[in-house]
Amino acid sequence: MLETVIKVIAEQLSIDESKISPESNLVDDLKADSLDVAALMLELEERYNVEIPDEELGSLKTVADIAAYLEQKTA
Repeated sequence: MLETVIKVIAEQLSIDESKISPESNLVDDLKADSLDVAALMLELEERYNVEIPDEELGSLKTVADIAAYLEQKTA
């Protein structure tokens, strides 16, 4: 799951996968703005057939947070 999330983030933010770690913060480290985050979450929702409620977005700060959330929702 983590590798796939990293690939999607790299595609959405147009950055090299090698610059993304599980601890990378979307906003602080990867410089994603609110539109980037929205597009990323939409892509992940479609890819994994899950819904990520807006109120849960605030807790998804790092790549690992997102991967863990998706693993929980798709288990």
